[in-house]
Amino acid sequence: MNVDRRRYLQLFARYLGGEWRRATLLSLLLLLTIGLEIANPQLLRRFIDSALAGAEVSSLVTIALVFMGVAFLTQILDAFARYVGEDLGWAATNKARIDLLRHVLHLDQTFHKARTSGELIERIDGDVVALATFFSSFVVNVFGNLLLLVGIVVVVARESLLAGVAFLVFALAALGVLTRIRTVAVREWERVREVSAQMYGFIGERLAGTEDIRSSGAEWHVMNGLVQHHRDWYATRKASIVKGTFLWTGTIATFAVGHGIAFAVGGYLWATGTVTIGTVYLLFHYVELLRRPIDQLRRELEQIQRAVASLGRVEQLLNTESRLTEGRGAAIPRGAIAVDFDRVSFAYESDLVLRDVSLRIAPGGVLGVLGRTGSGKTTLARLLLRFYDPTAGAVRLGGVDARDARLAEVRARATLVSQDVQLFHASVRDNLTLFDHSISDERIRDVLERIGLGPWLRSLPDDRGLDAELRSGALSAGEAQLVAFARVFLRDPGLVVLDEASSRLDPATERHIENAIDELLDRRTAIVIAHRLATVERCDEIAILENGRVVEHGPRHALAVDPSSRFHELLRIGLEEVLA
Repeated sequence: MNVDRRRYLQLFARYLGGEWRRATLLSLLLLLTIGLEIANPQLLRRFIDSALAGAEVSSLVTIALVFMGVAFLTQILDAFARYVGEDLGWAATNKARIDLLRHVLHLDQTFHKARTSGELIERIDGDVVALATFFSSFVVNVFGNLLLLVGIVVVVARESLLAGVAFLVFALAALGVLTRIRTVAVREWERVREVSAQMYGFIGERLAGTEDIRSSGAEWHVMNGLVQHHRDWYATRKASIVKGTFLWTGTIATFAVGHGIAFAVGGYLWATGTVTIGTVYLLFHYVELLRRPIDQLRRELEQIQRAVASLGRVEQLLNTESRLTEGRGAAIPRGAIAVDFDRVSFAYESDLVLRDVSLRIAPGGVLGVLGRTGSGKTTLARLLLRFYDPTAGAVRLGGVDARDARLAEVRARATLVSQDVQLFHASVRDNLTLFDHSISDERIRDVLERIGLGPWLRSLPDDRGLDAELRSGALSAGEAQLVAFARVFLRDPGLVVLDEASSRLDPATERHIENAIDELLDRRTAIVIAHRLATVERCDEIAILENGRVVEHGPRHALAVDPSSRFHELLRIGLEEVLA
């Protein structure tokens, strides 16, 4: 991957722009540290020359004490600079995490279906960690050491122009060699990140399906898959490390040349009487001082290889565009919404899942959608909330094409209540309001009482109530469904899509859910993907899907008494047994 300097500058400008105070403090600390590092060898030269000239012991002790004090102060300032650098790096990259997460959350379902949760975690957090290292260490170790190199060359040139030129040539040659060979392992490190993301995605999926894996006896199959992922990771990691050693060998060769230059120049200047013994030692000391920044630069260039690979993947993710275009801002009417499917067809890939579907639901009406698994019921719900756009035809909400309304407007006026209720590692309040702090606690408690979760709220430990932490697995299936209903009541949409849970519940919880559904469907338009007869009886109309087509649609009462209708046959055979 060919990454030019402008991408680094753009990255710095984007995420360091608001951190100018920390950046200014870091710059001052670096300048002080570098100044002391360059000045301290001058004290050594003075000590040597004074000792050879027969200076008093007290003078030599004073020089030694000043030298140790400067060295100690240098270490303190260096440690503080590194702390500020780390703080700056993490503050800047936290902004990158937020940008990436916000961007990914706004991408369409096609993107999410093609990637596992583990892979996205690695992309959003793992790659940004590499950038955090880049941010925190680049300024301290790269920029700071470049300043140190320049300072050393300037100071040496003041002692001897020949020595200054020699140091300059050596420094430029070393940096040129290291810069040229730094790109060798970039592709390999990018591949390492990709393989790591795939491996974490594999592990995440298998951990989520632990019960199914155990019940089907597939443990060895999973372990074989994990071994294969580890083999791929080992091979790519090994290749990246092997190619990364080019920088190490390049540094060794460069310093061999540097020491040769130092011996030649120092010996020549001393032999001609141009410099003192103290100055000769000063030159050799600066060579050793030069070794540290160049070695650190070499190490940081290795880190930059990782950062460049991560930077490319971060940019690729940020440049990924959603297939859903933002609407022009057409307003969806308040209250119960009329719903129209106008000759809607849809395909996830190439095969059509819905074929020429036309349905209309009046405001406040309840449509029950029936069909076997794979008939297109869930896809119908996804199109309503614009998780996808139709391949052909239009979905209208209150007479407005859903593609003309803004996505936030569509999802505020229409809500999906899914079987799979997701809980966040957060408080009860945040789980119910989905982090909307404009909703009052009184309103939350009122909703919980209405749907039968009041006793559950009061039973939470430590009397923390809405502040109590709610974790996945802390609720039964029925309680989780009631939490999903509470979320809907707090948002008060005009259209509810209810993907009814097919699992059996205890009688008490089922009564609460029945009461909640009654309130949920009151004064709202609803589409119910039904599995139970009790829910079907709430519907005004019934639509039966088969292979993506509407094979039957009409008023529930009329279909129920028509012996030739499919709905009548489903009721006769047993709705729950056929559709479960």
